[in-house]
Amino acid sequence: MNRIRLIIGILFILISYYFFILSLMQLFPIWISAPLLFATLVFTLAPLATKKRFKGFN
Repeated sequence: MNRIRLIIGILFILISYYFFILSLMQLFPIWISAPLLFATLVFTLAPLATKKRFKGFN
C-alpha cells in the first residue's frame, strides 16, 4: 500500500511540476500551480518522514 501511494505521489509530483513550468512561461496561472506542487510534495513525502514509534505495552 505504501509503495503504491509513493508511485502515485511521484506521478502527481511530475504532473504538478509540468504545470508549474507552464506557469513560469505564463501559460497557466501560478497561483494554482505553486500550491498544487507544494501540496503534492507534502502529501507524498510526509508518510516517508514518519517514524515507527514505540507507544508502550498497553
